[in-house]
Amino acid sequence: MGLVPRQNSTGGKARLGRICKQGDGYLRWLLVAGAMAVIRHHRRKGASGNPWLDDLLARKPAKVAAVALANKNARIAWALLRSGERYRRPDPALV
Repeated sequence: MGLVPRQNSTGGKARLGRICKQGDGYLRWLLVAGAMAVIRHHRRKGASGNPWLDDLLARKPAKVAAVALANKNARIAWALLRSGERYRRPDPALV
């Protein structure tokens, strides 16, 4: 889908660059737009109860965090489609 960094490796050292533009551009745009909506809502409401997103936004700019969140959502969606299960929200006590 193009939500991972382009990799240029030489001599065993991996250099990660911009996101690659492979895959369906419209699907990539939908995932990133949805992730930006989550981040905007997160900033308006304050802490979301999602420590992964809190830590990510503390370290990275919003658009970089949006691509990471879109990648995470795409992986979850792929796993659900592959297994045929329903989404179960993780227990906040275990996260």
